[in-house]
Amino acid sequence: MSVANIRMNYEKGELTESAAKTSPFEQFQLWLQEAIDLPVAEPTAMALATANAHGKPSSRIVLLKGLDNRGFVFYTNYDSRKGQELRQQACASLLFFWQPLERQVRIEGVIEKVTDQESDDYYQSRPLGSRIGAWASAQSQPVTVTALQFRVEQLRAQYGETPPRPPHWGGYRLVPDYFEFWQGRPSRLHDRLVYKPSADNAWAIERISP
Repeated sequence: MSVANIRMNYEKGELTESAAKTSPFEQFQLWLQEAIDLPVAEPTAMALATANAHGKPSSRIVLLKGLDNRGFVFYTNYDSRKGQELRQQACASLLFFWQPLERQVRIEGVIEKVTDQESDDYYQSRPLGSRIGAWASAQSQPVTVTALQFRVEQLRAQYGETPPRPPHWGGYRLVPDYFEFWQGRPSRLHDRLVYKPSADNAWAIERISP
């Protein structure tokens, strides 16, 4: 079968200006909760796209770990490929895709590190294996399975049940300046509502062509 012949018709919902929340954060939280309630598998999974100093892009799936009106938070190794690229270009985009609801959300903005306290608090909330893993993994660098497992055992012996947060590991916050909410519609006439900052800390809503 040719991949060109794989298609489906989207007909599970619509998104109108009259129904949309005035705040993109409220609209996102509404859609996220509906994805959680359905349930959609991994509703907090998001594609994070970054670029290096030469503009070469890369993307990967990460998990949303914090959300408020300041932005969207995720955690990683600061020396990973994504961390290095964010040092070179402090801007990124996020993409959520909730296929069972025929919805996606695109978010763009600038990147900042969260506070040390926020990173400490989240790190301590993680399972022990994940906390040790943050120490053991020189993320994005070549490694063998044997070497990685040996490093994990070393660190378990060194730190026991209470490893501190590694200095090279912590959180980033994407501070949005662009949202696009996409609802699949029949005949590829999809609903696309864009939110952009306007005066008085408000958001302007605009429909764009599918």
